[in-house]
Amino acid sequence: MAWMAVRVARQVILVALVLAMLWLVGGCERRREVPVAAAPRDAEAQRPLKATPNGGLVNVPPDSPHATQIKVEAVRSRELPIDEVVAPARVGIDPNRTSKLLLPVAGRIVTVRARLGDTVEQGQPVLMLESPDADGAVAAQLQAEAAQRQADAALAKAESDFQRTKDLYEIGAVPRKDFISTQNDLAQARAALEIARAALGQSRRKLELLGLKPGDPKQLLAVRAPISGKVLEISVAQGEYRNDTGTPLMTIADLGRVWVSSDVPEPFIRLIRIGNPVAITLIAFPGEIFTGRVARIADVLDPQSRTIKVHVEIANPGGRFRSEMYGSIRHAGTSRSVPVLPLTALVQEYGRAIVFVERSPGSFERREVTTGARVGDVVPVLQGVQAGERVIVDGGVLLKDQ
Repeated sequence: MAWMAVRVARQVILVALVLAMLWLVGGCERRREVPVAAAPRDAEAQRPLKATPNGGLVNVPPDSPHATQIKVEAVRSRELPIDEVVAPARVGIDPNRTSKLLLPVAGRIVTVRARLGDTVEQGQPVLMLESPDADGAVAAQLQAEAAQRQADAALAKAESDFQRTKDLYEIGAVPRKDFISTQNDLAQARAALEIARAALGQSRRKLELLGLKPGDPKQLLAVRAPISGKVLEISVAQGEYRNDTGTPLMTIADLGRVWVSSDVPEPFIRLIRIGNPVAITLIAFPGEIFTGRVARIADVLDPQSRTIKVHVEIANPGGRFRSEMYGSIRHAGTSRSVPVLPLTALVQEYGRAIVFVERSPGSFERREVTTGARVGDVVPVLQGVQAGERVIVDGGVLLKDQ
């Protein structure tokens, strides 16, 4: 019987232990439930912006600290040009006002009368040249004069012989063949005189082009500036002998007018015509706007960049515009009234421009917009909002991730 009592006691103790463990587990579960229920309320109370997305809307409670940082205004409209072309540009030299100085004949450079950067006038001597070809031109002129005198004498003799033979032939004193022979001699003498006169005229014209005086075989040849302008490049020095008349010795450019060249994208080239006025801005002169006119539009499209070269001619008083200055051109089309927004109203999201349109106080709709080129401190909105709608113009970035 004793062993039966021991067994019952063990079972009682086991049951008591199980009940005690169940009571302890239940108490721990109840203690853990209290902070779990309270935590969300505390965190919600500490959140500065209680904005929650609801469909396409973002709600900002009036008691949110960020509500005071959001500025809402009505969309305004402004008369702005449509189909406006804006493209980067740079200043260049007008090729129609540029000249390369070449030697007319081979020879030795005696003096160089112009230096890099000098301003020269058309016809001004810039090089003095000693050339055997110049001496040869003077000698050829002297020879042509002698040949003409000889042809004049031969013609005079042929006319005299022809007249005497004619008189004798008329009275039957000479045969017909002698008369015909003197007639041919006269024709040949006249032709020889014409050839001599042509050669003399050519030799004199050559001296005139070279700027040489007839009859002086030992004179220097002056190489003159072909146009008025500034010496931009020079590649010759005193004492050099040059026999290559095709290599430029100087580059002279008239900088009174220059070209501003731009690569206009293919979709906008239809908006530009030769003679159109164009507004030009340059980095070197911030705040200034210059006006030029389209002088040339390239005939070929660049296959790589899909752009067309447009050249704008602009006056350059005082030489302010230097080659390779960078800037931009702007050509405005017709104008119309379009909605405009300040730059601060636009929020970039995944490469798109969006704004937040107020649907009701504290409720804003996220809306994608299409914008045009910036004009001053505003941006025209081509699609997405209408004039009069109220949008967040400052602080919209606070709602970007909501």
